[in-house]
Amino acid sequence: MREALRERGEPISRLGYFCAPFRPAGGPLRDKVIKTYRGGRDPELLEQLARRHTAYVEVLTWAGVRLPETRFLILNEAGYLQPVIVQDALDEALLMRPQIEAADLPGALALLESAAASIADFWARVAQRPERIGYHPSIRNFAHDAEGPIFFDTFPPLIGYSREDMGRLLLRFSEAGLVRSMGAVMPERIRAIQDEWYSPAGTIVGLIGSAVRLRPEDGAAILAWAREFAANRLEPGLGAEVLAELDRPPRLPAFWTGMRRLLGLEGKPNV
Repeated sequence: MREALRERGEPISRLGYFCAPFRPAGGPLRDKVIKTYRGGRDPELLEQLARRHTAYVEVLTWAGVRLPETRFLILNEAGYLQPVIVQDALDEALLMRPQIEAADLPGALALLESAAASIADFWARVAQRPERIGYHPSIRNFAHDAEGPIFFDTFPPLIGYSREDMGRLLLRFSEAGLVRSMGAVMPERIRAIQDEWYSPAGTIVGLIGSAVRLRPEDGAAILAWAREFAANRLEPGLGAEVLAELDRPPRLPAFWTGMRRLLGLEGKPNV
């Protein structure tokens, strides 16, 4: 692992808020994606993070979410602790974003239907869990094969953290000094980033909004599909919440859009 980190090449994505994942060009980890996160000398926080990552992967799997094999490590370099996630690499042809871009309209809608149904299934399965659990199933965090969606974004582990604690994690692990500086003066703006991840309706509306932005020429057809899906495929309460957000194409919050531009985060899959 340390050798792979020393010899890391170009990242395979620069979109991530927390890291720029890479795939080693050779060696025993060449079939893995490696994600490194901002380290430090706070062992209690990082050990808790490791435990909650394990719990989150277990809950995702229990709830029927398909994941590549995923391991969470903490490397110790003279007391400086570096969190690392090692994940089986996925065939780039399976990434959902380019599939939706390349598909004809019926094919794109079929991909969205599969993803949206899997999101609804997740929330139904975890509804009675006592922990505060979230999910970030954006188009860029999915792959899709013949068996359905594959989710690969397990950081931060959205389990067991209060809204305030998750807000602190967002600041602690952001790679961008700008975000950490802004968080010091506008902490509520940073905390609000997570709110969609903990909302069943928000995650489905977020998927729809991403699809409309990805295929603006098909926006009306995507919204028509989304309204039909919400009315006929979702539990009535959840369906009503989603429908209430579909009078117009869903938009990202202006603050987050501006932040992404400032950080130069490109709209590619965050593998």
